[in-house]
Amino acid sequence: MSRTPADPELTRRLSRRGMLGVAAGATAAALVGAAATPAAAQPAPQAATGGRGRPVLPPGRLGIQLYSLRDKVSTLGFAPVFAELHKYGYDEVEYAGYGQGSAGPITLAELKQLTADHGLNAIGSHVGYYSDDPNAYTFAQNLTKVLDDAQALGLKHIGTASGPFRYGSTVDGWKRAAEEFNTYGAAAKKRGMKFYQHNHSEEFSFATDKPNVRLYDVLLAETDPELVYLEMDIFWAYSGQFRFSQQVDGTPRPFDPLRYVLKQPHRYPLFHVKDGIKDPTNTYGYRMTDVGDGDIDYKTFLSEVTRRSHNGRRYHHWQAEHDQPVESFAFARKSSEHLHSLRERCGD
Repeated sequence: MSRTPADPELTRRLSRRGMLGVAAGATAAALVGAAATPAAAQPAPQAATGGRGRPVLPPGRLGIQLYSLRDKVSTLGFAPVFAELHKYGYDEVEYAGYGQGSAGPITLAELKQLTADHGLNAIGSHVGYYSDDPNAYTFAQNLTKVLDDAQALGLKHIGTASGPFRYGSTVDGWKRAAEEFNTYGAAAKKRGMKFYQHNHSEEFSFATDKPNVRLYDVLLAETDPELVYLEMDIFWAYSGQFRFSQQVDGTPRPFDPLRYVLKQPHRYPLFHVKDGIKDPTNTYGYRMTDVGDGDIDYKTFLSEVTRRSHNGRRYHHWQAEHDQPVESFAFARKSSEHLHSLRERCGD
């Protein structure tokens, strides 16, 4: 039986992600967001690349999760959105569904071509993990279709932003979910793709039956590192650090999100770069904001991961995201400028 999260914010996020796993080629329902401002009315500067020192961001690896631009995609369509992203200096996109709402129907072949025509690389896509609907477009209900669509789009990564809560928050429940993730990973691998899971903060909580066991550690231990990969959402990882720094009995159990990555860098091909302002009065410890306006130290995070994983020989993919941007094009432009502007001394 499916688990219904007790946290209403988690329920909203999981429902949101599941909603975005729509069948490719179908017209998506209008998604949440304000009416789009015409692209032509937006200033479109090139991403900032000036400054002294070595760029922190690896060349060619800046992407954006298209959920951040859902209002524009569902009204203007993919083509105008991709044109803006190209002008802002983006290299990659991560899909959040394959429809474009009131902009009209679009096929997978057309979407793939549009992405390439605008100089963008489609790096991955989010699809729901499971649903109570047996016909839902999720990994659990429709694995073959999910992989067929990803393969048709030429994706190298196909993943889910749903937590492994299908069987509850016990160790055994997460072991069962891990077995399913291994199955999805094996099926994806046969098609030349990597299956991945994107975290929120709840993954760093403790098992209800073994309160000294962190659930994220169960996921890492029980999934095959050659079949299941991770996309660390940096904002939600730091939120988890705030929320779950001690066990239920009060025993201190701090953790550093960066340490998880540096311990197994090959398991983290993708990242979500999402910023937040520290706010201890907020349930999640941060208030989400545009990249560059918050307190999360992306410079250190990007530098350490790039420099210390395989001695810099294997670059990772960094996707900017904001769940509820005030103005999505402005967020995308600002995030690119900030991340391209980060520099470190050449002797570092």
